[in-house]
Amino acid sequence: MARLLDEIIDFNRSFVDQSKYEPYLTSKFPDKKFVILTCMDTRLIELLPASMNIKNGDVKMIKSAGGVVSTAFGGIMRSIIVAIYELGAEEVLVIGHYDCGMGNINPHAMKDKFRERGIAEDTLQILEHSGLNIEHWLRGFDDVSESIRKSVSLIRHHPLVPNIPIHGLVIDPKTGKLDVVDKGYLDN
Repeated sequence: MARLLDEIIDFNRSFVDQSKYEPYLTSKFPDKKFVILTCMDTRLIELLPASMNIKNGDVKMIKSAGGVVSTAFGGIMRSIIVAIYELGAEEVLVIGHYDCGMGNINPHAMKDKFRERGIAEDTLQILEHSGLNIEHWLRGFDDVSESIRKSVSLIRHHPLVPNIPIHGLVIDPKTGKLDVVDKGYLDN
């Protein structure tokens, strides 16, 4: 029985050998000059770009659970800042989605799942004693629109983000319909 990675590598070998990559050739700079932060939800992989007329090479795409910026100086913000200063992004779109799994996260139940998968109680206690509040760190959100507004605000008020439009949207993962929750243009 083939394992997942073996299947991927076999397919990839054929993909490269047959030059199937050629339609995707582009530069590292986004043609449409914006960066999107969105959720890692599987329903959005093809739907989000299709619903926005985005093609390979058009935008920089960052994905995280919930499309959330949880800290001002973490990897998500670093990626946004790099997209702006090094890759030419001139606008930022934060796009959440309805029926998001982050809205249903139960941190206590997830800690139980850690234990079930072999994470020792000592490890959890060490993390807690080191200053990580695991429940807070894992907590999702109750309202996707409000979560998007918070992430937009954090980006917009970040000391290293220039005065560029930062927008917040929510997409329907069934239809692709976009709802604007925060339009970042000064002349709204």
